[in-house]
Amino acid sequence: MTPRQCRWVFLVAGAGLVAFYLWGLTALPGFGHYPGPYGPAVLRIAVEQTKATGVVSAVNFDYRGFDTVGEEFILFTAAAGVSVVLRKLREERERSAVDEAADRDVPPTSTAVRTVALLFTGPVVVLGWWLASHAQANPSGGFQGGVVLATAFVLVYLAGEFLVFQRFSPVTLTDAVEAVGAGGFAAVGLVAVLLGLPYLKDYLPLGQMAGAVSSSGTIALISFFVGLEVAAAFILITGELLEQTLLIRRPA
Repeated sequence: MTPRQCRWVFLVAGAGLVAFYLWGLTALPGFGHYPGPYGPAVLRIAVEQTKATGVVSAVNFDYRGFDTVGEEFILFTAAAGVSVVLRKLREERERSAVDEAADRDVPPTSTAVRTVALLFTGPVVVLGWWLASHAQANPSGGFQGGVVLATAFVLVYLAGEFLVFQRFSPVTLTDAVEAVGAGGFAAVGLVAVLLGLPYLKDYLPLGQMAGAVSSSGTIALISFFVGLEVAAAFILITGELLEQTLLIRRPA
């Protein structure tokens, strides 16, 4: 098939996809007109049952926690796959790795970018930690918090260089943190089974006041583990891609 034919196949397929997507949008209910029965039902009982005012987190980490485990392990598997493939490619070359990024003909990081990155690294870490640890009380959660935490490490790279990024996120430690985060979520559910409860059934004290940081039992614990796994996964993927890009391999 010639490039011209490939282009026409792509255009026809893309037009069909866009048409199908627009057709699907026409059947959506209007904003604020949720037709299903589950939303109102959850809103009526969630705060009383879980002591979590972050109802979305209550749904993610309690009512449909088993689905969330699967979603977390999708990211875990993706990060593991990227690491395995890229590390294997680098090992197959059997050449010494030389960091030649500084010798390339590229403009250095500007003082403005470096300053802004350094100024925002600390606040971004605090924000990410807060989001991951307050899922039960606010519209936040481990997924959002983990991504924000990973962003802080990207800012470290922007403020310095790849070697600085590596020092702050060694691969062995990042791998271990990701495994602890993913395994911790699954372990919370297994403990419930050992106690004779359904998988991921809440077994920790719910607290006395709804919306408190110490409330909602296992929801806060699960959100913490999810934050660890998500942050480590994105840091790991970013580090592997940066190493693949910045490390030029040549014969020793």
